[in-house]
Amino acid sequence: MAETVADQVVRRLGEWGVEQVFGYPGDGINGILAAFGRADNQPRFVQSRHEEMSAFQAVGYAKFSGEVGVCLATSGPGAIHLLNGLYDAKLDHVPVVAVVGQTARSAMGGSYQQEVDLQPLLKDVAGAYLVEVNVAEQLPNALDRAFRAARARQAPTAVIVPADLQEEEYSPPEHEFKHVPSSPPSTPHSVLVPPEDELAHAAAVLNAGRKVAILIGQGARNAAEEVRHVADVTGAGVAKALLGKDVLPDDLPYVTGAIGLLGTRPSYELMRDCDTLLIVGSNLPYSQFLPEFGQARAVQIDMDESVLGMRYPTEVGLVGEAKATLRALLPLLDRHEERSWRETIEGNVASWWETMEQQAMLDAKPVNPIRVVHELSPRLPEDAIVTADSGSSTNWYARNLRMRGRMRGSLSGSLATMGPAVPYAIGAKFAFPDRPVVALAGDGAMQMNGLAELITIARYHRLWSDPRLVVCVFHNNDLNQVTWELRAMGGAPKFEESQSLPEVSYADFAASLGLEAVSVDDPAELGAAWDRVLAADRPAVLDVRCDPEVPPIPPHATFEQVRSTTQALLSGDPNAWHVLVQGAKTKAQELLPGGR
Repeated sequence: MAETVADQVVRRLGEWGVEQVFGYPGDGINGILAAFGRADNQPRFVQSRHEEMSAFQAVGYAKFSGEVGVCLATSGPGAIHLLNGLYDAKLDHVPVVAVVGQTARSAMGGSYQQEVDLQPLLKDVAGAYLVEVNVAEQLPNALDRAFRAARARQAPTAVIVPADLQEEEYSPPEHEFKHVPSSPPSTPHSVLVPPEDELAHAAAVLNAGRKVAILIGQGARNAAEEVRHVADVTGAGVAKALLGKDVLPDDLPYVTGAIGLLGTRPSYELMRDCDTLLIVGSNLPYSQFLPEFGQARAVQIDMDESVLGMRYPTEVGLVGEAKATLRALLPLLDRHEERSWRETIEGNVASWWETMEQQAMLDAKPVNPIRVVHELSPRLPEDAIVTADSGSSTNWYARNLRMRGRMRGSLSGSLATMGPAVPYAIGAKFAFPDRPVVALAGDGAMQMNGLAELITIARYHRLWSDPRLVVCVFHNNDLNQVTWELRAMGGAPKFEESQSLPEVSYADFAASLGLEAVSVDDPAELGAAWDRVLAADRPAVLDVRCDPEVPPIPPHATFEQVRSTTQALLSGDPNAWHVLVQGAKTKAQELLPGGR
């Protein structure tokens, strides 16, 4: 049988080292699905419950593996469903290739079933490279460029293949007019280092500082050791953007933790009091959490020149790869022998962790959600991968989870979309089937799409050498983050019709799928529950009934936010008294001896 265009698609994916394609079937990709069958399912087709989840799984795989994630969807509605996950990849700078079917070429323009004009649909999200393949000879160049562009620009790309073309006989491009050849898949790694004079200027700024702060993001992930050395030489403290939470471990005494709306008090103080700022691989959008404009001299390192100076007025912008740039910068730095600034930072960090423990151990009705992560943190294996969702549970991931060893963690950073924690975890397990994975999700996210993806977990878990994938559900029957935003930002009481969630037993659903299932409504049972699910011989769901009134308000909340919250409660919030009591108890830990 002659090789079809679809056969060549599957073959070329394999040549690019793709081991699995996350997708959902449809007649717009029937030719490609048949080609997977003829190729003995190599690469493996991983069936999600929804194309949006396929895109999230590809993003999660790419985030944790460092390789290109690939997702596959049919024409029309399938392509539309990919968009949220692809935008997540775009905003978090993740390499993903989407292969999308399309109506047969003979029917295009005829208002045919499932016909959607895919190029304008995908143009914004896949603008790094988007092409529709209309003849067989286009295919190698189109697919290869999609991979190369995704890698080079750390962005999603898309290749559209009409349904009828998939089934045509494949013919490669010829050495002739209007044919475009391609080259075999390759993965070159370029190292970009700024010029010597710019490095010297940056060193002069850092050497002149007496209170140096470092902010790292995911762009510093390959430069962890170099960041440590710079922090040691300069006596700096290091704050972490959420996407850079796993770059440095939290057992380093000068690491202040997360920064921003979900950040820590030591990070806030670090930025408030510093006189010099070094930003490495971060484009944190919240400039109000950086030093006052004009307070600090700043140096920024990033591969992307377009982000230099975008968030803070920088004196020196270095276009370069983080590891190589810091290595070139280090010999030019003078060691800061005066260590009072570092001692202050370390004292603030130590005190903060004491405060976090005190807040976690406060009584709540029934379980304090802070304690859920507090009990998990010391129990996590040092090679664990943690995924977090968007919601109030994100606060506890950001502030209370202490990274150690080779731990990895991520979430939807810039898009902050609901629902990626579980599909990210699935992608992580396909990237590292020998490592334990924990997903932290609110019940809103679970009802949105997490429950369905438990079916996917049940289907594929036998492929993983370490079967442990734990989904922890913060079960409070409330869309909690928005409830708190209504109170703090708008001064509005909780609106039950929009905020309250129907009751579901996540543990019972998990048990019906043959997964380990544990329910907790007593804080004293939390530790043992974590021990059980982390030792299980299969994936597990930990269903924890949490108090929705434990406030996720930042420790540096403004007076206006506190006043708005109080006004909201006094305006008829259904749980006003309980909210006030829990808020007062939590904030009091920052004022007690040994607290903040």
